[in-house]
Amino acid sequence: MKLKGRYAIITGAGQGLGASIAEHYAAAGASMYLCGRNLDKLESLQKKLSLSLVDGQRILISRCDVAIPAEVDALVSQAIAAFSRIDILVNNAGVYGPFGAIEEINWQEWVEAITINLMGTVYPSRAVVPHMRKQGYGKIINLSGGGATNPLPRVSAYAAAKAAVVRFGETLALELASHKIDVNSVAPGALNTHMMDQLIAAGPERVGEAFFQRMLKIKQEGGTPLETGAKLCVWLASSASDGITGRLISAVWDKWEEMPQHLDDLNTSDIYTLRRIVPKDRGKDWGG
Repeated sequence: MKLKGRYAIITGAGQGLGASIAEHYAAAGASMYLCGRNLDKLESLQKKLSLSLVDGQRILISRCDVAIPAEVDALVSQAIAAFSRIDILVNNAGVYGPFGAIEEINWQEWVEAITINLMGTVYPSRAVVPHMRKQGYGKIINLSGGGATNPLPRVSAYAAAKAAVVRFGETLALELASHKIDVNSVAPGALNTHMMDQLIAAGPERVGEAFFQRMLKIKQEGGTPLETGAKLCVWLASSASDGITGRLISAVWDKWEEMPQHLDDLNTSDIYTLRRIVPKDRGKDWGG
């Protein structure tokens, strides 16, 4: 019960990775306020999780669009009223946005995708920070992914927003370090979820032939299990990860459970962060 006695907010919790994180948090003993835009899915998940709660553990739900500040404010107020504190915020809500070349996509859809993926991470973080500062402790976990680590032609809103989410997390981590509030980003791997279905349904003419074929192959092979990212999110929410902050961590490739052994190295370097590559990093003798 790594999260027993802790209180979490999870956005985009109704399905996919968000629901898997909620299931793992419940098994670890956390009480949660789950939010999303589909209340029916939240109610179904709440009913499922409520079957195996321990004494004092609670699962509450609320419809909330993280792109609307007033709804986020209401969610945080409800969580504080119910739990008296917020130990963990998981910013999971996200969308791919429009597929296609930048000059061809619907501009408003592009802006909305930035709003959901980026502002829908920044604003909930902003809303919980005063409570975490007062407590002198907290965990903020942002879901990022391939968009942050690789260019994604024809999926530009998602790629731009997810890269921004990581740099925001690094920046917020420094702002909050003296308050023992850890902020990290998670790359959960290529997930076989409804979002991948949307990408494949868009077809190669909109997402590009190479990317389409790669996603189709991942779909056929099953993708990264949802529990892989969910387990990392449990660890990052627990005391085991205290002091690990400002990092982008791959659930698939990084040996994250060993990181506490290297805390000094992490805190004095740019390991597991976004960075600019210069020629000497690739063995070249030209450039700066």
